[in-house]
Amino acid sequence: MKIYNLQSKQKLPISVNKAWDFLSSPINLKTITPEYMGFNILSGADRKMYPGQIIQYIVTPLFGIKTKWVTEITHVQENKYFVDEQRFGPYALWHHKHFIRPIDGGVEMEDIIDYKIPFGLIGQLVHPIIIKPKLKEIFDYRHDKLIEIFGEFKI
Repeated sequence: MKIYNLQSKQKLPISVNKAWDFLSSPINLKTITPEYMGFNILSGADRKMYPGQIIQYIVTPLFGIKTKWVTEITHVQENKYFVDEQRFGPYALWHHKHFIRPIDGGVEMEDIIDYKIPFGLIGQLVHPIIIKPKLKEIFDYRHDKLIEIFGEFKI
């Protein structure tokens, strides 16, 4: 069983409170997801994140195939971190930690994702060719979109 890891860090020139307000509202996930993914929230995004919250989406990750994705917010520490875990969707495992840390001049946001691809050996063969580059593309988009919304961090 191969479990992969993706990590991303970004600095933004905003307060912890402003970062938390944006990131802890599930509705904003659509804003930072590429349009071609056909991301649509079906339910569960009517309030700020809380432990036990179930959020249902439709997403089109590859080849125009629509997929239902259900996540649970399992851990929340206000202004510091939250964790979402896939309960149903395209991955065999999806565990995504979101951290927010104050730094001089703003915040540092860090994403740590542990995930497993379905389909055994075939999934492992496809991972470096399709899955990993697609995830990188999605997080690059988020990086750029957050700069567009909040401005670029300057030292």
